[in-house]
Amino acid sequence: MSADVSIIIPTQRRPGPLRTAARSALRQAGVEGLSVELVIADNDQLPSARAIADELAVGAPFPVIYVHEPRSGVANVRNAAMEVAGGGLIAFLDDDEEAPEGWLAALLAARERFDADVVFGPVRARAPASVTRHRAYLEWFFSREGPPEAGVIPDYFGCGDSLIRRAALPDPRRPFSAGRNQTGGEDDLLFGRMKAAGARFAWAPDAYVFEDPVPERLNLGYAILRAFAYGHGPTAHCAASSPPDRLGVARWMLIGAGQALFYGAVALAQWLVRAPDRAFSLDRAARGLGKTLWWGPFRVNFYGRPAPGGAG
Repeated sequence: MSADVSIIIPTQRRPGPLRTAARSALRQAGVEGLSVELVIADNDQLPSARAIADELAVGAPFPVIYVHEPRSGVANVRNAAMEVAGGGLIAFLDDDEEAPEGWLAALLAARERFDADVVFGPVRARAPASVTRHRAYLEWFFSREGPPEAGVIPDYFGCGDSLIRRAALPDPRRPFSAGRNQTGGEDDLLFGRMKAAGARFAWAPDAYVFEDPVPERLNLGYAILRAFAYGHGPTAHCAASSPPDRLGVARWMLIGAGQALFYGAVALAQWLVRAPDRAFSLDRAARGLGKTLWWGPFRVNFYGRPAPGGAG
């Protein structure tokens, strides 16, 4: 390995947010003595982020590496970054996130303290002042909350704002499944497999990042459809096990049906009286429905497609 830590930022046609994310990665403090590099992985058909990477590399405190992956897909671009990254530790930062100066040091400290294979940190979403409808729900939806104290955790979160020990991966160079390229969930599938293999997960509350979702996603239509897709996770994971966990599939489908019916009724009642928190119940109903309707025709592609429009 040519570096101790590789910070990876996958991106696709987001020049402004990419600059913010990459500059925050380059401002990391408290990592003196470590060899760090930044990998910008561009998933546009044309190498549109190359100029930004070249611009950021001038005067950067550590190397900035650019990789172009023209084949569309979130797993493809993550794998392309992993193949060129030299770090034994991999920190993922999304291209709509901004990391405070102590972010990487906090992830590293938690990994060392808890001997963790993967460390996750909080995500604090920021909606612009122009977003007024369902603002509290939307900021919650795009955020990630966890325990107030650092420690070992029994489960896992998404890839954005995480630190992974490469040696713990089932495939150290191409660990993400291409089958999740268009739907997402490639990180859930990977971490689920790592959990089954005995990987150790930790939580670092001080390793938070800010997230600024693109405006097209800050509406109820997008969030609820995404909540439905998130619901697929536990059922699809049981189905993808080897051999398939059919009892697990049936269990999650039944749980999901119950959640969809109960929270759907609550959401309907709240909608009739225009309760300000009605979107939260609708979210839980959508996640339940996703557990039940999880196979082929119900899978939702979020990558390489426009975001859906708003809803009331």
